[in-house]
Amino acid sequence: MRIRFQADADLDPDIGRGILRREPAIDWRPAKGFIADATPDPEVLRFAADNGRVLVSGDVSTIPRHFAAFIATRTSPGVILIPSRATVGYVIEKLLLTWLSWIAEDIENQIWWLPG
Repeated sequence: MRIRFQADADLDPDIGRGILRREPAIDWRPAKGFIADATPDPEVLRFAADNGRVLVSGDVSTIPRHFAAFIATRTSPGVILIPSRATVGYVIEKLLLTWLSWIAEDIENQIWWLPG
């Protein structure tokens, strides 16, 4: 099964718009309307998991710790972390490559860091 993405509230919305322009078939859910700013990480992880979506987040400082606690008791579709120095275009290309190359099970219960 293809990866289904959930953007975290801290992610630049241009990433979602750009990836959908490049490949409209990608299942990309923006944060707006689903995840409010300042939603605690454990709730964001739960929401993504409950919806079978890989969380895409720029919150590299706290998500890893909360993710480790989360997968101790639950299964997660996974997390992709985006370093702040990565450009929007670069992130779009790498997420598109991820979507084309991997299936959802490849990232289950894992954190992947998008190289910056």
